[in-house]
Amino acid sequence: MLKCLSKSNCILILVLALLPIVSIAQTKNVLIEGELKKWHKITLSFEGDFISENDSYNPFLNYRLNVTFKHNEKIYVVPGFYAADGNAAETSAEAGNVWKVRFVPDAIGEWTYEVSFRKGDNIAVNDNEKEGESISFDGVTGIFTVGKSDKNAPDFRSKGKLKYVNERYLRFSEKQEAFLKGGADSPENFLGYYEFDQTPATHNYETHTKDWKQGNPTWQNGKGKGIIGALNYLSSKGMNSVYFLTMNIQGDGKDVWPWIAENERYRFDCSKLDQWEIVFNHMDSLGLMLHMVTQETENELLLDIGELGVQRKLYYRELIARFSHHLAVTWNLGEENGPLYWTPKGQTDEDRKAMAKYIKSHDPYKNFIVIHTHSLPEEQDLILNPLLGYEYLDGPSIQIKNPNSVHEITKKWILNSKKENKNWVVCNDEIGPAVKGVQKDIDNPNHDDIRGAVLWGNLMAGGAGVEWYFGHEDLTCDDWRTRDEVWNQTKYALDFFQTHLPFTEMEPYDSLTANKDDYIFAKKGAVYTIYLPKVEVTEIDLTNEEGVYTVHWYNPREGGKLLKGTLKSVKAGNVTTIGFPPNKNKDWVVLLRRK
Repeated sequence: MLKCLSKSNCILILVLALLPIVSIAQTKNVLIEGELKKWHKITLSFEGDFISENDSYNPFLNYRLNVTFKHNEKIYVVPGFYAADGNAAETSAEAGNVWKVRFVPDAIGEWTYEVSFRKGDNIAVNDNEKEGESISFDGVTGIFTVGKSDKNAPDFRSKGKLKYVNERYLRFSEKQEAFLKGGADSPENFLGYYEFDQTPATHNYETHTKDWKQGNPTWQNGKGKGIIGALNYLSSKGMNSVYFLTMNIQGDGKDVWPWIAENERYRFDCSKLDQWEIVFNHMDSLGLMLHMVTQETENELLLDIGELGVQRKLYYRELIARFSHHLAVTWNLGEENGPLYWTPKGQTDEDRKAMAKYIKSHDPYKNFIVIHTHSLPEEQDLILNPLLGYEYLDGPSIQIKNPNSVHEITKKWILNSKKENKNWVVCNDEIGPAVKGVQKDIDNPNHDDIRGAVLWGNLMAGGAGVEWYFGHEDLTCDDWRTRDEVWNQTKYALDFFQTHLPFTEMEPYDSLTANKDDYIFAKKGAVYTIYLPKVEVTEIDLTNEEGVYTVHWYNPREGGKLLKGTLKSVKAGNVTTIGFPPNKNKDWVVLLRRK
C-alpha cells in the first residue's frame, strides 16, 4: 500500500485488492486512496511546493484547490485542503507539500475529475474561477471506476447519503429509507478529547476503552481507544447521532477549536483535523450522524463580528472540505443562536441567512442545515419566524425548557413550515431545566418524566427524533453508560415506528380522543396509534371510517413484541372504546390497524 507521494513525475495509483482497476488519464503526481465503491470515501492527494501551516503566505487562505468530479449528468465541485505531509494524524506534521480532496461517489461506473489549483490573496474565499494564478498541478485530469458497496447496516455506506428532501424526515439516498434520530446531545464538547493534538485534556472516556475492539482505528501507537470505544457503545445501543461543537472558544467548554492556536482564525491544525477525521470515519461505519454545531451563543460574534466575512467563510470552507463527504451530516449554524436579555449581543436575521446560504451553496452534497434555538417559545418565535420558508435552512434544532411542551412545539413548527412550502425536519435536541436535563439512571431509574413528554411527544407529533442533554454534566460526562436505560427506551420508540408504522404517511390527530394528555398519530382509514401516559378509559372517534381494526399494545418501557389486550378488534363507524393493555402500569402505546 502506498503511504506517500513520489517527488518525481511518475504516476502513482493505489489499487486495493478485489476492487475495480483504476484508469488514469493525463495524471501527474496523483495518489488515489480508498475503496473505489459507491458511497465510500475516495481521497485524491497532490504534490505542491513544500510549505507549512505557519507559512508567511497562508496556505489555507491564499491557495484554492477545487476538484470537479463528473459521471454522466452528475457534477460535483469539491473543495480540497492543505494536508501538511499527508499523514499528519500520525506524524503531527505542521509542514509538507501534500494537498487532498475527499469525495464520495453516488453512482457506479466511470468518473472523471479535473483539478483547479490557484494561488492569490484571499482566493480560498473567492468564488471567481479565474481569480489568481494557475500553479503546480492545476489542470490535471483523470478517470477512475466505481463499483458496488459491500457494507451492511448500521454502516451508512449500505444506505447512502442522508439527504433533506423537503419532507418532515431526512431520507437515505440508496433506498429512500426515512431517518428517525436518537442520540447524545452531551457532552457538547465531545471533541475536547485529551489524545487529539493541541487539545485541553477535558475528556478521556476511560470507562469506554473496554468498548474498543481489535481492528478499530487508533492513531500514534494506540491513541483514541477511549473515544472510539464510546462511539462503539452508543452504536451498540441502537443510537444513530452525536451532537458536538467544532468550536467553543469563549464558550462554555473552551477546549475545542480547529485552528493551530486558540487565538488564531486563519490557520488550521492539519494533524488535529485528520485525527477528527479518523473518528468521523468510524462514526460512518457505526451508523452515527455527525451533528456538527459550528458555534454557540457566547461566541457567535467571534468571527467577523457575526457577519459573513473572510474569517467565517474560511472556517466553513475548511469544515466543508474536510468533512462534508460523510454520509450523515447536520450543519448546525449555532447553539442558542441570536440575542436575548442574558446574551444581548448576537447575530441578526441577515447573518443567519447568510451563513445558511454560504454553507448550502458551497457544500457539494447539500447536507442538512439547522439552527439551535433558545429554550422558551416566545424566544424561538423571534429567531425562527423570519426563517420560515427560507430555502437554505432545513429545520430547527429545538431546545425546550419545559419537557411537557415538546409535543405542541414540534407540531407548531412542522405546521408553520408546511404553510411556507419549505417543510422543516423538527428534532428535539435539548431539554430543560438547564441544570437537570436527562439524569443518570442511578438518580432517575425509570425516566418517566421524559420518556412520554419528550421522546414520544416529538415522534407522535411528526418530529424526526431526539438527542439527550445531560444538564449540569453537559461538559463533564465521560461515560454514556450512566444513561443506559435512556438509550434503551429511545431504541424501543424508534423500533416501534420503524417496524409497525408507515410513519412518513401519518399525521397527528390528538382530537380523536377526549383524553387531555394522550397523543394520536394516524394514517386515517388505515392505521392509528395512541400514546397513553396513563391507562384510562379511552374512546377513539372512528365515525367517518369503515372496517374492522385489530388492537395491539406496545410497552414503551420494555419494548419487544406487540401484545394482546382486553379487545382483539374494534369496528369503525362510531366512537369506540379501545379496551385496556395487558396491565395498567404506567404508560402504554396502542396500535389499531385496519384488517
